[in-house]
Amino acid sequence: MKDYKKEFISFLIENKSLKFGEFTLKSGRLSPYFLNTGMLYSGGAINKLGRFYAETIVDRVKEDYNVVFGPAYKGIPLAVSCASSLFAEFGINKDYSFNRKESKDHGDASGIIVGKPLTKDDRIILIDDVITAGTAIRETIDILATVGAPKIVSVVVSVDRMEKGKGELSAIQELKNSLGIEFYPIVNIIEIMEYLKTEKVVGEDVISKMTAYRKEYGVE
Repeated sequence: MKDYKKEFISFLIENKSLKFGEFTLKSGRLSPYFLNTGMLYSGGAINKLGRFYAETIVDRVKEDYNVVFGPAYKGIPLAVSCASSLFAEFGINKDYSFNRKESKDHGDASGIIVGKPLTKDDRIILIDDVITAGTAIRETIDILATVGAPKIVSVVVSVDRMEKGKGELSAIQELKNSLGIEFYPIVNIIEIMEYLKTEKVVGEDVISKMTAYRKEYGVE
């Protein structure tokens, strides 16, 4: 596992963004772990988080792109901090955009998009948190179709839970198959479990519960 992935997992745990216990998810499943990037609200934390997204893009994304896009609301600080880190850490200067929930009809910045105005010639990387059902991604695609129809070349997310959706595939697998878009997580749950075992961050009981949960709900 690459160093930035290990550092990211440690960062999540230190900031209490990744917790262990018993958590009831929206799906009704009882999960032995829970991820909440909403805990990463300090200046230092969002700066580091943007760097992890940027490092994942540099490491894994091979498609050409010129815009980093963040869906409202959670994706907004993620996209801005990622674009800033791409320039500060790697000398890569890309534009950023994000959408409003409601269109603005006054002033010199009217419309639903903030940041770079989008056209069909733009190629964007969509930055998001954790994908559960994929609803937000599909909503974002619908919004983009009305504001210049730029091409989404890939999606970068924080963690891939690698968990079944309504069928036998995960939400990410379903989106990838239906939309033909590549998804790149900073880390996935298998990498997290590998780190927990190697670094002995949690007890064997927690690992056992996570293993059992993956056996029931996990995908490859």
